Amino acid sequence: MIYLHKIIPILLLPIGLTILLVLTGLILHRKVLCWLGITVFWLAGTPFVADFAMRTAEGWQMRKLIDTLPEANAIVVLSGMLTLAPGNPPVSEWGDAADRFFAGVELYRADKAPLLIFTGGWVPWQPHAQPEGRVLARYATDKGIPQANLLITDEVVNTEEEAFAIADLLGQNKGEGTKSRVLLVTSAFHMRRAKLLFERAGLEVVSFPVDFRVPARRKLSLLDFLPDVRSLDQTETALREFYGILFYQIKW
Repeated sequence: MIYLHKIIPILLLPIGLTILLVLTGLILHRKVLCWLGITVFWLAGTPFVADFAMRTAEGWQMRKLIDTLPEANAIVVLSGMLTLAPGNPPVSEWGDAADRFFAGVELYRADKAPLLIFTGGWVPWQPHAQPEGRVLARYATDKGIPQANLLITDEVVNTEEEAFAIADLLGQNKGEGTKSRVLLVTSAFHMRRAKLLFERAGLEVVSFPVDFRVPARRKLSLLDFLPDVRSLDQTETALREFYGILFYQIKW
């Protein structure tokens, strides 16, 4: 299923949609479809469109101050911040979302919860990689967090599995009818979908979004309307989140 979740949206993303429109235009001898594909590709790759799409995916959230957050039963840090560097054996390195880990540690040090939980993120196309939570737990102990206050879920491959794995972990020590409150740490663009899934799993969620992809407001310039690879990737990331939210709303 994880392969389907990755492959199916491709035709609805700018690159796949552009290829589909151009090929259809060439086969049907319809220049308008070819130009439409090129237009989609151009617009999706501009910083102006990419920043708007990403801020919309982020829900126009703002970075919160830790002091303003309530106490909770646990701090939950979602996987998705490590990458495997080439080597034998492969070595984990920080990816784009390292803020998730450091925010989780900061929340724990601020005594916002007695437990810091990492999820055992794992994907089948990296079968020899350790679940991400195990690596992060080692990093956390190196920063002085006691092992007794660290938990790791079993292997999980997506956010829905992460949510129910966390609910199972916390449910073992809670009485009937008691809803555990978690401080949920993930990238801002991913927070709306993650919060939806964690609440669906029966948890009370206090969000702590990090890893904002759009900087503070700045003046527009000509460069905002010229395409680049980073912006195209950002637009596709935002669209994947929209499709993910729609998928789960239809599913339920």
